Amino acid sequence: MSSSLSKRQQNLRRLLNPKHVCIVGGQAMEESIRRCDETGFKGDIWIVNPKYTELGGRRCYASIAELPAAPDATFIAVPREATIDIMAQLNARGAGGAICYAAGYAEVGGEGRDLQQRFIDAAGDLAVVGPNCYGVLNYLDGIALWPTGHLGKRVETGCAIIAQSGNIALNLTMNHRSVPFAYVISSGNQVILNVADYIDAVAEDPRIKAVGLYIEGITDIPAFSRAAAKALANGKPLVALKAGNSELGAKLAMSHTSSLAGSDKMYDALFARLGVIRVHTIPQLLETIKLVSSAGLPKGRRLAVFTCSGGDGLLTADICEKLDVPLPSFPPAQAADLRSQLPNFASVTNPLDYNTSLWGKEDLLTNLFSTVMAGDFDAGMLVLDYATESVESDEVFDRSRRALITACERHGKMPIITATLPELFPTGPRDLSVQQHAAPMQGLPEALTAFASAHSFAEYRAGRAAGKASPIEIAAVPVLSDQAPRRLWSEYEAKSKLAELGLKAPTSRLVKPAEAAAAAAELGFPVVIKVADPILAHKTEAGAVALNLKSEADVEAAIQRMSASLAAYKPGARIAKVLVERMVSNVVAEMIVGIKRDPQFGLALVVGAGGILVEMVEDATMLLLPTDRPAIAGAIGKLKIAKLLRGYRGKPAGDIEALVDAVAAIAAFAQAHADSLVELDVNPLMVLTDGAVAVDALVVTVD
Repeated sequence: MSSSLSKRQQNLRRLLNPKHVCIVGGQAMEESIRRCDETGFKGDIWIVNPKYTELGGRRCYASIAELPAAPDATFIAVPREATIDIMAQLNARGAGGAICYAAGYAEVGGEGRDLQQRFIDAAGDLAVVGPNCYGVLNYLDGIALWPTGHLGKRVETGCAIIAQSGNIALNLTMNHRSVPFAYVISSGNQVILNVADYIDAVAEDPRIKAVGLYIEGITDIPAFSRAAAKALANGKPLVALKAGNSELGAKLAMSHTSSLAGSDKMYDALFARLGVIRVHTIPQLLETIKLVSSAGLPKGRRLAVFTCSGGDGLLTADICEKLDVPLPSFPPAQAADLRSQLPNFASVTNPLDYNTSLWGKEDLLTNLFSTVMAGDFDAGMLVLDYATESVESDEVFDRSRRALITACERHGKMPIITATLPELFPTGPRDLSVQQHAAPMQGLPEALTAFASAHSFAEYRAGRAAGKASPIEIAAVPVLSDQAPRRLWSEYEAKSKLAELGLKAPTSRLVKPAEAAAAAAELGFPVVIKVADPILAHKTEAGAVALNLKSEADVEAAIQRMSASLAAYKPGARIAKVLVERMVSNVVAEMIVGIKRDPQFGLALVVGAGGILVEMVEDATMLLLPTDRPAIAGAIGKLKIAKLLRGYRGKPAGDIEALVDAVAAIAAFAQAHADSLVELDVNPLMVLTDGAVAVDALVVTVD
């Protein structure tokens, strides 16, 4: 075990791969004892209960002190107060880890908070799962530290599930989808260990092929970032179902950036940054980890699809188009070979309808599928619903499944068998498919989405191996007090400080109102005039901006109008200074670039379509800081407005390199002011044919 690991991290590895286990509890735990025996756990199982001499056919010890050795893994199924005492005994004995089934700590408030602090103190170096959790199922070694039934069975390799909800973890173990679970970990309240700790541990295990996550929140974003990067480096996809995604908690602050930076969008940014596959339903979660655990990662996304129904082919083609999964057509020689094997009324297309003329003829189907899989495809998918009523009729359907697996094995391609209705894929053929390293998928959209997601992960990881930037760990930033006074910077000050880091702004002068006309003439018309003092967050609403002024007379008239508007907007206010700027020309697109501070995620960078388009289209993306130029360029390229930036319908293209420079300068400013920056808004950032210029800038810091 690596000496670089902390004592608790070492203990977590003892808990997950124990040589001996201990169960502290009463008769309710006899089921767990029986299941450990039935699944063939080779280590010792010790029971602690001072009231009984034996439970589940095993001797009971009166206390932790009487055990033959310090147990690697202990399931504690006693009330909350007694749990704390048992934990203290385990820690004193040098045990590995403990699973705490009891609830009633900080989650209930009141005295529960005091009990939780005692719980933390008692834990010491123990790796503690929970409290308020179902426990850990280890199907690799046959260990059930779990208080109730489950349907899993021993595996040699498979996937891990880490779930914050005990009930969802329980339900997942009861699925009828042949998902090869290696671990099921119910993380509960995560008082000691959190999801990052579990990911970090299972990412080291070569027997784990994928990790599924059900999470309601991540308590330590930097730790999660490090663990996810480790899983990525080891080729293990993280597949996350994040619950609690409403934007009810998002508050609109001074800047537009806040409205584009809800917490769920930050999770999107986090997952995209780390190569985490995000899913939105439990079936998607299960099908995605099943595909990777059973068949591995696809080498590419070129898919050949086989059906015996035109309807199945049409449904598949529609979904593939939405997912950008290529269905390449067959080259002439291959198409001619296929026509020779099919009746003259068959249409040789991809998806390929092999129709009923070959139905049930395994040798002919194997030859047909092999002809296709010998071509330039990365995976073959057979759409097959076992619409049968008996084992005998199942066999006829199963010939197609076997033919597809044989054909893919011959040519080193990924085999996928998909039922459009989940219930029409029987257990026997599913389990056989997993054993044969084929993916038995249930649900056409889930299967195709899983395939596309698995390839995206493989492509992302390959890019890192090829020398592209590795995931940058999320840095922790100080949490700013809500009571700390905020300071709104003047636009002139904000632009000046941003300019020091490379952000360009229009040529300008900061002058008294009486000097504005002369300053405008010196700069050259047309110009823009803005009220600079008093400092205003939203100048347009206050009538404190005048655009496209073409003469000194226009400037003087604008000053008069602004004075009147300001007095109406803010009674008693008078203009002390104005900002005079050259109008920007050759504008290709208006962008918004902003920084949002979040107590959980730190600093987030928002880039999107700016100006009046902010609220109209909400075409924006987000990156968590720190970031780099490749990530910024990639994010910009995914925006809808990217078409305009590249030159839309013959119009001039924008200077995308200059845009990336500008965004990088704003990110650098945010990093330099990470201890005080509350929010930043550059809107609009004008992208020109040659350059990018910040026309407006809003900065708020803690004073």
